[in-house]
Amino acid sequence: MKQSVIETVKTIVVALVVAMGIHSFLFEPFWIPSGSMVPSLLVGDYLFVNKFAYGFSRYSLPFAPDLFAGRILGHAPRRGDVVVFVPPNDRSEVYVKRLIGLPGDTLQVTGGQLYINGQQVPRVEQGTYVDDSGGGPVVAEKFSETLPGGKVHAILKLTDQGFANNTQVYTVPAGDYFLMGDNRDNSEDSRFLDGPVGYVPAANLLGPAVFILGSADLRAPGWEFWQWPGELRWGRFFHLVH
Repeated sequence: MKQSVIETVKTIVVALVVAMGIHSFLFEPFWIPSGSMVPSLLVGDYLFVNKFAYGFSRYSLPFAPDLFAGRILGHAPRRGDVVVFVPPNDRSEVYVKRLIGLPGDTLQVTGGQLYINGQQVPRVEQGTYVDDSGGGPVVAEKFSETLPGGKVHAILKLTDQGFANNTQVYTVPAGDYFLMGDNRDNSEDSRFLDGPVGYVPAANLLGPAVFILGSADLRAPGWEFWQWPGELRWGRFFHLVH
């Protein structure tokens, strides 16, 4: 009996170590709580992050111990990646945005139009989009945007007015990245240098979002379990993140 208990404890410990290893070094789940990445990601999407794609930093580990600086075994992120990261000015949170600017790039938004290194980023109108993932509905204009390098993705626009649509010129520091939400008028991102995001150091990037495991709109109270099947967005299960 004693040997059986010891073997059971060993099995549990090994399982916990394996689970922690997968969580820390391979894939980590992440739930989308806000609409800043609509239409690419919806409130209630449950996705996985590839934590080895960019290598590892202190933020790859539980509790972010200050064991080493920078990244190890890393590959540079690509423009257009949907990235999960720890915002440098609020390390208690985890955000997800699209990587728009690389180290050394200059960026500006003028009249709602994005410019990278002095060149206007092409966008093509795709019609009206109704977002009800956050309780809406919110009606916006949808565009396809083509970043330098050829990455095409969807963005939403509510207006071309206001600070977020008429910014200063940003120059991304060496070793940092510039990230923006696809829902351009509902995203606190690198355009707000005094906010939680600002320029994001390479070490703060956890990895790219790779696929959506599942999705639910979660509007009904949690105790109304009979509503759960109707809240699942079956068409978003096992979708790759673009």
